Amino acid sequence: MPNFIIKTHQKDTRYSKPHLFILNKGMNSGKPQKEPFTNSFVVIFQNEEDCENSYFIAYSLWKTKFWHPFLVGSVIPFLRLQNFSKEFNLKANLMMQEYEEHQKQISTLKLLEQKEKQFHQNINLINDMRRVILYRYCKKN
Repeated sequence: MPNFIIKTHQKDTRYSKPHLFILNKGMNSGKPQKEPFTNSFVVIFQNEEDCENSYFIAYSLWKTKFWHPFLVGSVIPFLRLQNFSKEFNLKANLMMQEYEEHQKQISTLKLLEQKEKQFHQNINLINDMRRVILYRYCKKN
């Protein structure tokens, strides 16, 4: 089970241990990222492996809109630190109980992420080639 500390991120604070940031305001609350958000929690870990595992747990929870029932506020919904800490701890422990299954899911997600990145690179190359062909075609006439 990963051992971590969750607290509210303070602007310009640097963390020496492995960490990840979780957005806590808006409809994308719960979104994990390696770089800090303006309104975010920071989850600090003892080692990089726990950080990596928890990133994908947080990513899964965010993508499945797990945090939506916990959002409060009428104009700009937000996630409370207490709710996030309690629920994230429970879900992380539950998902890590089947560690081999968890590792298999993470490797599949990493592969899909890599394929998605390659796909976007290919789309950009196709658009560049289209632009070059159209430019050359218009230049001739």
